[in-house]
Amino acid sequence: MITLEQVRALDAADPLRACRERFALPEGLVYLDGNSLGALPRAAVERQRQVVEREWGRDLIRSWNSHDWIGAPQRVGAKIAPLIGAKPHEVIVADSVSVNLFKLITAAAALSPKRPLLLSEPGNFHTDLHVASGATELVPNLRLETVERGRIEEALGPDTNLLLLTHVHYKTGERFDMARVTARAKDSGALTLWDLSHSVGAVPLQLNRDGAELAVGCGYKYLNGGPGAPAFLYVAEHLQERLMPVLRGWMGHAAPFAFTDEYVPAPGIARFLAGTPPMLSLLALESGVESFEGVDMETAWAKSTALFDLFAALVEQRCAGHGLDCVSPRDPGARGSHISYRHPHAFEICQALIEAEVIGDFRAPDVVRFGLTPLYLGYEDIWTAIDRLVDILESGRWREPRFAVRGKVT
Repeated sequence: MITLEQVRALDAADPLRACRERFALPEGLVYLDGNSLGALPRAAVERQRQVVEREWGRDLIRSWNSHDWIGAPQRVGAKIAPLIGAKPHEVIVADSVSVNLFKLITAAAALSPKRPLLLSEPGNFHTDLHVASGATELVPNLRLETVERGRIEEALGPDTNLLLLTHVHYKTGERFDMARVTARAKDSGALTLWDLSHSVGAVPLQLNRDGAELAVGCGYKYLNGGPGAPAFLYVAEHLQERLMPVLRGWMGHAAPFAFTDEYVPAPGIARFLAGTPPMLSLLALESGVESFEGVDMETAWAKSTALFDLFAALVEQRCAGHGLDCVSPRDPGARGSHISYRHPHAFEICQALIEAEVIGDFRAPDVVRFGLTPLYLGYEDIWTAIDRLVDILESGRWREPRFAVRGKVT
């Protein structure tokens, strides 16, 4: 039987406890949705004021040089690199995950034009499949095929061009063994493109060690970059000069201010820039990434594992008989940093929890999902969340008709 005293002891011993002060979180709110939108870093508030009032308001266009706005995509990419186990010049911030997927799919597919297969899994995050589908309409002979995750490795073969996978599944939290899958794809002659959106900032990543060649990732989830924050992309050093972007913009040109009609790609990762960087959101992302300063990702992962175990144990201890079915792997090596439950009324339960100031989210058709963000969640937050969940389940309050009303965003 887990007690509140035991939970408070875990908080007292937490080496990341002080990190919570880096974030502006409302008093009394238990925020379990950082895997969808990260919390506001306190440093971002002052940084945005400085950018708006001084850099934009006073220095105006001079800030591209005087405040190095022009170097921000590479600079922030270099700060993300340690979080994913990459070299600083292998990561750049640009556009969105969807756009970056398109850039890398089309560029990578062109390396092996006689290989027709773009392989993924059904139930992958839908933007990945939508972008992949569109790319196949533009790349000659390329076709998209999906196979269940248990059959992916056996499906790799001499016709596989590119393997597109999300490292941590957005709904269940299931995690691929990146090193093993990448090696298997290489053995078949295929490249692998990883979507790290539910991994970066939560799960320890070692892209160089694991042989990863291509990756994209989200800036507004665990990296706390703000709503709609720019994404990033990673291209292994040995591939950078071989890939030619199809989506070409002036910022990816070797000499953008030469204003020449002919496209000459910038050397290295910079060729994957396209349009002018969105400076307000990009610099907000920089503040989010800087919130990891001094944080060892193995320590963060150990806390994430403990938060998951506590959440699962308390649900088993206090919510038995209410139909909550955990669909996330119990093995820490096989999952990410959120825990998900299937329930026929997951949406209504989620809405009732939000009213009770426990914010998780719903994923259709029947999953309620809770993000376990180690930088700002405490163990007592989990205790409080389960307390409020128990009250909602036992009182049946989730059955009130208002909780079944769906907004545009669920």
